[in-house]
Amino acid sequence: MKILVLALSGIGDALMFTPALELTKQHFPQAEIDALVMFKGVEDIYKRIPRFNKVMYFDFMKEGAFNSLKYVLKLRGKYDYSVNAYPSNRKEYNIIQFLIGAAERAGIEYLRGNKANFGFLNTVHLKENDMLHNVDENILLMKKMLKFTSDEKPGLIFPLTTNDINTADTYLQEMGLTGTAPIIGFHPGCATLKNHINRRWEPGKFASLASKLIAQTGAKILLFGGPEEEELKQLIHSGVNSANCLLTKQRNLGESAALIAKCDVFVTNDSSLMHAASAMKRKVVAIIGPTNTTYIHPWKTDYKIVSLHLECSPCFFYSPKPLLCKREDVRFKCIKELDVDMVFNAVQEFL
Repeated sequence: MKILVLALSGIGDALMFTPALELTKQHFPQAEIDALVMFKGVEDIYKRIPRFNKVMYFDFMKEGAFNSLKYVLKLRGKYDYSVNAYPSNRKEYNIIQFLIGAAERAGIEYLRGNKANFGFLNTVHLKENDMLHNVDENILLMKKMLKFTSDEKPGLIFPLTTNDINTADTYLQEMGLTGTAPIIGFHPGCATLKNHINRRWEPGKFASLASKLIAQTGAKILLFGGPEEEELKQLIHSGVNSANCLLTKQRNLGESAALIAKCDVFVTNDSSLMHAASAMKRKVVAIIGPTNTTYIHPWKTDYKIVSLHLECSPCFFYSPKPLLCKREDVRFKCIKELDVDMVFNAVQEFL
């Protein structure tokens, strides 16, 4: 049995497929399972997971249509089963899976835009359910394609190396973070494609939250984010007049996850690092605006969702279309009017 997992969307989505991967390997231990990924961060995580036989990285966006077609056709006929990890509501993903040509091709039947995005090219369909978590959708999809039953729901898989852990320990020692003061991680970023920057809580509010936590709890604040978020982190850091607010800079996701594992609480937007914190079993305070929290809430860990729960929420569903707000009073009110005290109180409950 040869299975191909197409995890062509982002890091968080790839992590939310890993419980389905775990169950698949449990029921079919002799199966050869490969992954095809499009982002380096996903490759970094998946190459750590021994359940995969091979992880193939190819940047379809950068390589263009001709090179992408050549690459995909080299995989044609090599797999018995393939699956587009949920969410993947893009016609390009379904075309790629179709061209690879596994006899059984699984994909979610999306409630919005499924036909327009060529969902009919798949042979195994599971109707999308807005009341289910992404992890549940992926598990149900694999169970349907491979015809096995299980009530188990494993946690997210993100193995750490000895080097990851040693790097985090060294950072804590060098920064003097080995005392009793609580360590609170912040991730103020998130993906920016398709107007998703509007899922971010304002940097000034992160700075105010940090200042309040430092003043009232003596906490040490660690600012996390990728290379593209350095300016954002610096903006928050400059707004907190305290040596207790520290910038972090890791070489890869594994080092970030190892340091997140040292945090007492992790405060984050709806982002990939929210799911990394879930994989590390941290206490997570998730700041959620337009997203359906049922889809993406932290999995198998203690968490609190801070949201305004407006009558128009959620308005973000899985679609290739950009994120838009139809309100006429305050655009993206769900995130812009979410105040500092709400998040502070959620953190304090964990402390």
